[in-house]
Order: sequence, then structure tokens, then C-alpha cells
Amino acid sequence: MPDMSIPPVTPQDFGAEILRHLKHSLGKDESHAALYDWRMSLSLALRDRVVDPWFESTRKTYEARGKRVYYLSMEFLIGRLIEDVAINLGMEEVAQAALAELGQDYAKIVADEPDAALGNGGLGRLAACFMDSLSTLGIPAYGYGIRYEHGLFEQHFENGAQMETAETWLAQRHAWEFERPEVSYPIHFGGHVDEAEGSPVWHPEETVMASAYDTPVIGWQGRWANTLRLWSAKPITAFDLASFNRGDYMAASAPEALARTISRVLYPDDTTKTGKELRLKQEYFFTSASIQDLLRRFLSEGGDLAELADHVAIQLNDTHPAIAGPELVRLLMDEHGLDVARAISTARRCLAYTNHTLLPEALERWPEELFQSILPRHHRIIQLIEAAHLADSGSAVRIIEHGEVKMGELAFVMAHKVNGVSALHSDLVKETVFADLNRDYPGRIINQTNGITPRRWLYSCNPPLRALINETIGTAWPDDLQQLEGLSAHAGDAAFLDRFQAAKDANKARLADWLKARDGVVLDPAAMFDVQIKRIHEYKRQLMNLLETIALWNEIRENPNGDWTPRVKIFGGKAAPGYVVAKEIIHLINDTAKLINADPATRDLLQIVYPENYNVSMAEILIPAADLSEQISTAGKEASGTGNMKFALNGAPTIGTLDGANVEIRECVGAENFFLFGLTAAEVTARRAEPNYARRAVEASPRLARVLKQIESGVFSPSDKGRYSGLIQGLLDHDYFLVTCDFDSYFEAQRRVDTVFADQAAWTRMAALNTARVGWFSSDRTITGYARDIWTASSLIASRSSRKDVA
Repeated sequence: MPDMSIPPVTPQDFGAEILRHLKHSLGKDESHAALYDWRMSLSLALRDRVVDPWFESTRKTYEARGKRVYYLSMEFLIGRLIEDVAINLGMEEVAQAALAELGQDYAKIVADEPDAALGNGGLGRLAACFMDSLSTLGIPAYGYGIRYEHGLFEQHFENGAQMETAETWLAQRHAWEFERPEVSYPIHFGGHVDEAEGSPVWHPEETVMASAYDTPVIGWQGRWANTLRLWSAKPITAFDLASFNRGDYMAASAPEALARTISRVLYPDDTTKTGKELRLKQEYFFTSASIQDLLRRFLSEGGDLAELADHVAIQLNDTHPAIAGPELVRLLMDEHGLDVARAISTARRCLAYTNHTLLPEALERWPEELFQSILPRHHRIIQLIEAAHLADSGSAVRIIEHGEVKMGELAFVMAHKVNGVSALHSDLVKETVFADLNRDYPGRIINQTNGITPRRWLYSCNPPLRALINETIGTAWPDDLQQLEGLSAHAGDAAFLDRFQAAKDANKARLADWLKARDGVVLDPAAMFDVQIKRIHEYKRQLMNLLETIALWNEIRENPNGDWTPRVKIFGGKAAPGYVVAKEIIHLINDTAKLINADPATRDLLQIVYPENYNVSMAEILIPAADLSEQISTAGKEASGTGNMKFALNGAPTIGTLDGANVEIRECVGAENFFLFGLTAAEVTARRAEPNYARRAVEASPRLARVLKQIESGVFSPSDKGRYSGLIQGLLDHDYFLVTCDFDSYFEAQRRVDTVFADQAAWTRMAALNTARVGWFSSDRTITGYARDIWTASSLIASRSSRKDVA
């Protein structure tokens, strides 16, 4: 099929489109337009140019009877969209010029756009990258998730402690979405199941409606557009007039309030029974709506349910949508008359499951009593699925066990393929969390190493490096990232390395300016920017990073005239509201920063910065400016990571363990361009079997013992000397993530970093080779693997070889 094309437009014509929206969509004239008005007008003018390829992509899918991919995820961390859309349409320069002619600043308008707060971290950002790649590759797809009213919380620091407030990304109109009031589905909860004429009938107690909101996702060069469909919960009856007329105003609006609760907040605190109930309802809510929607679409085309798997591929992004298996079975049985065996077989051939974790607590388990009370029909269906699984496989692995419904096992049993997200992780999935099921279903587990979209994570966020790459190897690399290998031939060219370093310096200066304007923080761009940005979790070991920072501070103070490399240690990330230890670590980082940054003996050599409320837009500034990428998780605990790929792509060498995709990054960039430290996954397991391993590690490391004593004695919390005594005692008694055991190796690796960074030419060459050699980590490559190995889905646009090379 021929490629679709975006009609060219001049800055003057596009400016006229912006003004048309300013007048007719926003009701403003130029002289009275605020920043919001200009942003909305620009967004709507860009959105207009997405609609035609979006419609054409849908028409081509229907005409070809193409197989659609349905990607179910609790998170889609899409970030800001103006730049993303403008770049994929090839209209970035046109938009800049049009606004300049109208007297407006494009960069200022872009910065005014709220981040869509639909995710927490890597899981949600991966889903957004996958949607970008599905569109770039022309594979028909829908992303399905929840339109959270508030999304993830906003993070603020009060006296160094994390505080959470409601996030308000929808306080203003979201320019990119189309409301679909005609697309809605009933979602049932509770009640009971009885038999009617020999068939189970569910009599639910509560029903809400799932209402669709569509955002088009345009691919590179505007050749294809897919749909991100997010569900919002609405009441069946919005307003109880009788209650209102009786004066019971709260009761009158109660149905709306109860329904909105389901789609109000991403990841409600589930440490309480009501929190668990809400979380389970959220997961079923969006999954049920999505399964109903895809079945409606398939049947509207005259599809035969016997052929469902030939036209539908459903990918479960983690265990959150694992209820998709029982829900699809329920619909096939209860509404379409399939028997149990056919329903389970049909569903399994459609479903695939991506595992993202080796942490047992992250493989969801629901109390059986709670599950049965909310989803009584699904509880019965899971019993049927379990019985079929036990009979067919001879397995001893149960889905319902010890009063719990195990969603990881459910997802595995109901999927025809289960994939890990890095080579190491996939091997460990086979050996650990699903060892028995791997034996029962040989060949079901495969690997698909994660990737990132180069459009956002290099082309868009790093204009100085983009320009250098374009001039050096041409402009075809954004959808063929392995072309970056062509940069390797220039790694010995002093002029090229000077320009590569100049690009890094420009990004560091941009970050310094941004932090000064935002937080009043003053940085020296000549210092090493050492960056760890990710969700705060014990296994990611932000604590070890901080302990090394304090140890370095001690040594600088004792030898102030030493040949030290100036460093800025930059942290970013949020802790789950109920995660006490993670929040203690945040507090300790900020307390330590307060003391060290004020120390006149060291503040020119060592600084700690922790900007609050880390999000995608912040990452787009921090990552291009990073000199060093911190990927220091306990070996065997990080499934993949994608931040590690973003840093390497933007020319930041990694200090890291052999964990997740670090293993493959090191293989690609070369061991000499990666700062390795720490125990391997096998050594971690062996060390945990040794008695008192943490205390023995501390006793063997005077440097670490000193740091722990300083923290425990209140050096960094003088107003509350015992603030961190529990944290330190926990480290000594229960150091499950082996911070103490890897500390000395980490400290030594950091000193190797100092040595190389002091030789600027050697460092820049290392950085450039990181960029040149990580083209394999494009999400285009990842999605190509899913399409081939799991979905058997095909592109409906022309091959890459026939695509036009545009600047």
C-alpha cells in the first residue's frame, strides 16, 4: 500500500490556522490572547493535521482486515505532546516560524503544556514508546487505559520530606483528545451468581459506565496514526433529583461521586481494604471496557469468533489487566454461547503477557474473599480456568491458593506467550518466579528486550546532538536507529569529539539555567553531572548512591587539596505514598544535601540536587545534560530499565551492575565504555544465604561504617538525631538489596569514573561511542519483535526502503 503523506504547509498558512483556532475555538483575538490561548490554538492546529492520516489509517485497517494489536496498560506516561506531534509531522520548524511571525515564543508555549499524568515511571513510559513505534511501523493498534482525573500525585518537599498533593493535569482542557460519548459500556461489580436454565447468571449489585476518550498517536513523518483510548467512569444516573428535592444534596450527587472515584487517581493507596477494593475495581473497569470494545469492533466487521485470534492480539502490560483472561472467557461464554473449553482456548490464543518484575510483592495477589465479593462471576471462571490448567498440563501450580487469587499465575496460564523484557530478566523469570510454570509450559516464555522511541528521547529532547548526527551520518536514523553505528567511525576525529562535547555542554548549560530559574539552584556546568532519576525503591538503591556521596564528602574534607573531580549528584523520583522506607530515603537525601551544599570546604567540589516532582518533561532536560548514568540496582531485581537506554543514547556512560538491560547495553557499547561494579545475580543469591552478611560487610569497610554511624548519630538530622536510626538498623539487620555488600565496589568504580572524566578527550570518546552503539535499543526494534514472535501482526504501510529521507 502506498504511504500517506502530510500536505506541506508554509509558516504563513499555518499561522493562519492558529489564528483561526484562536478566534473560533478559543473565542479570543490576538490582543487579548493569554499564553493558554496560544497553546491551545497551536495544539488544535497541529491536531487538525493528524486527523486525516488517523482516519486513513483506520480505513486501511478495515479494508485490509488487518490484525489489530490491543495494548492494555494501567499507565501511559505520554508527557507533553506539542513537540512530539510537531516533530512526527515534520512541522517543528514551520510551527516555530509561524509563531515567531505572530510575535509568540514557541519554546515558552511548549513549556506551558501540562504533562499528562497517566503513569508512574518506566512501565507507563514504555507503553507510550510502544504506541509511538506501533504508529511509526504502521501496525494497527489501540492502547487502552484509564483517563485518570488526577493521575499520579504532585511531589513537594516540606523540610526535606515528601508531601503529596493532587495532580491537576485536567484542570484545563486537554487539547489532544476526542470525547466519544457514543462509545460506552456497562461495568458491573458485586452481587451474586445463580443458575438459570443450567447456566450461570451474574446479578451485579453496582454498575458504572466506561466512557471513551480518544487521542490519536501519530507516527514518524505522519505515515500512520493509531489510537490511545482512555476510559472515564461515569454513573448510570448522574443526578438523583428526588434526593435533591428532599434536601439531601449529598445523596443527590452520590452516584456521580462514586463512579468518578474509579477513574480519579492513579494507584490509590492499597494498604487499606477500601484501597484494595478500589484498585481491583480500577483494573477490572478498564480491562472489561477494553475487551467489550474490541469484541464489538470485531463483530461489527462480521467476524466469526472462531477466527478471533486471527484478527485480535491482546497484550497485557504487567499483571494489572490480568483479569482480561476471565473477562474474555465470560463474554464468550455468557454472551456468545461458547462452551468452557472453546472460550478458554480462544481467549488464550488472543492473549499475551509481559512480565516486568522479579519482586514477589509486585506480582499482584488479591484476597479471595475480596475478589469474590467484587467479581463473583470471575471467581467462578477462574476456578474453571484453574481446573482446565491442572488437568491439561499436569501442573501443581494453582491460581487460587491460601485464600489468595494470584494474578501473575492467572496471566501466565491464560497467555499463549509470556515475555520478559531483557535477556537476563527472561532467563530469571524461567528460573525463579515462574520456574514451575515454565516446566509445565515449555517454550511459552520468550524474551523481548525493551526499547525507547528515538523520536522523543534523542531527536526531540536533544537538538544540539540531533544537529551533529544529521550533519555526520544524514537524516534517516530516527526510524532506523542502528544507523547511529555510522558515528563510530568518527570517534577518533578530534573535531567531531569537540562538537559532541559542545552539544553536551549546551545541554548542561540549559539544565543549569532551568534549575536556577525554577528552584534558585546554582550549578557549575563544568562539573560532572552524575544523575539517578527513577522511582524511589530500595532495590534501585538510591540509598547506596547517597552513602557513597557522604563517603566522598568525608574524604574531600580530609584532603581538601586533593585532585578531586567536581560533581553534582542529581536525584529525581517519587516514592509511593505508603512506602515508608522509600520516603525516609528521600528525606535523608534532602537532609544530606542541606548540610553538604552549605559546607564551604566542599561545596565547590560536591553538590546534591533533588528537584521535586520528577516527570517526563524534567527527564527531557536532565537526560541530555547527564555526564554519568546511575543504573545501580541489585543484580537480578531490575527487569530491564529504559532510563539506562535513554542516558546511553544521549551520550552518558553508565555506572551499573549486571542487571536488566545493563547487560545488553554493556555488550553493545563495549566493556571499556561501561563502569561495572557489584555482585552478579547468582552471587547475590549466594550472599543472602550467608549469616550476618550485612554486618560483616560493614565491619570490613571502615569507610561505610563511618558513614552509617554519622547518619545514625544525627549528623544530617541535628534537630531529630534519631530520625534515621531505624533506617540504618534495618540496613544492618535486613539488607535484602545488598547495599552494604556492594558499597566498596561501587565506591571504587566511582573513583575510576573520576579518573576517566579528568581526561576530557577520553571521556567524550566514551560518551560518543555510547550514542553510536545503542541503536539496537529502539522501541521500533522491540515492537518488530513483538509483532513477529507474539502477535503475528503486520505493517500496513510501505517498507522502510521506500520511505522518503527528510530532514
